[in-house]
Amino acid sequence: MERSLHLPRADGTIAAFTPVNEPLMAPVKPAGGHHFNRVAYAAAHVVVDALADNDPWLDRNIDWERTIAFREYLWGLGLGVAEAMDTAQRGMGLDWTGAKELIAHAQSAARGRPDAVIAYGAGTDHLQPGPKVTIDDVIRAYEEQVAYVEGQGGRVILMASRALAAVAKSLDDYVRVYDRILGQVKEPVIIHWLGSMFDPALAGYWGSADDMLAMETATAIINQNAAKVDGVKISLLSAEKEIVMRRRLDPSVKMYTGDDFNYAELIAGDEQGYSHALLGIFDAVAPAASAALAKLAQNDLEAFHAILAPTVPLSRHIFKAPTRFYKTGVVFLAYLNGFQDHFQMLGGQQSARSIQHLSELFRLADTARVLRDPDLAVYRMKAILATVGID
Repeated sequence: MERSLHLPRADGTIAAFTPVNEPLMAPVKPAGGHHFNRVAYAAAHVVVDALADNDPWLDRNIDWERTIAFREYLWGLGLGVAEAMDTAQRGMGLDWTGAKELIAHAQSAARGRPDAVIAYGAGTDHLQPGPKVTIDDVIRAYEEQVAYVEGQGGRVILMASRALAAVAKSLDDYVRVYDRILGQVKEPVIIHWLGSMFDPALAGYWGSADDMLAMETATAIINQNAAKVDGVKISLLSAEKEIVMRRRLDPSVKMYTGDDFNYAELIAGDEQGYSHALLGIFDAVAPAASAALAKLAQNDLEAFHAILAPTVPLSRHIFKAPTRFYKTGVVFLAYLNGFQDHFQMLGGQQSARSIQHLSELFRLADTARVLRDPDLAVYRMKAILATVGID
């Protein structure tokens, strides 16, 4: 098959391109399963039913078979699944009703696999922020979602709350909410600090627009409740801030990097520690993540970086501003790689990135060696290009 195609560039010109890099093969599952020295969750996307007769901007139409099959694929690579998170379009197409369905389906699949590591987002997204919302309303909303996840037998990722960000008058309000919820959870949770670049409605979370001041509040809450906190996922796209917070955490609390710009160096760590991973980009580059983590577990740092470093430019492109639209790139790569038969998303979010953006993603995915079947990827890329008049 002819692999050459014509891709638009940012300056509006069109240039020939041929993928030349051999794909990185998914690691074969070793006897006894994968053994990493980091905990690694991939925040997973959902696959929609593109043939559903509905209003795509408004209605939920998830292809459960393909969605769960992708989780099985991630588990097979030794990765955990962070479920019903922002990568699954939580708050941008997936509401709490849909999230409950997703959690139930995923937990059912996980019960059948002894190697399935999974945790679920619990937040307050069924509570619409407004002038009548109170701190007690936020607490009740968190309690409802935590109870659902725990009732399914799942572990909780305590998501940041838009409603709390809107109603909180001081850092004391954050202390009150988190102390209450952490005092009730059955198992230690992962606390999710999602920066405003991922969700503008979370600006000023932890009671301050200054991330370093907000960090003081977050760290104090976490350390005071360390027995109920497995770890904290920080998504500020700042390696420096993550390292500062990592060094301030109680030794029993893990740092899960959510930094899709600098994850390789943060996972590798330094003489004072390292980060585990809870990353949306691991959905898109799962074979590379698995292979690199295997090398790291063998103390082969050079091979770890050789595998993972080429994925970083791809990730920085997918997560470029406006960062909240990164899901489009994640799903596009899943389409190119044959995990779904279409490039459709909840809420019509496939339209959130330009053809120039998707074309550069294609080039970078080749460099990162994550086009698992280049011939298929070229065929599908050409289909997308044809929709904008490029033959």
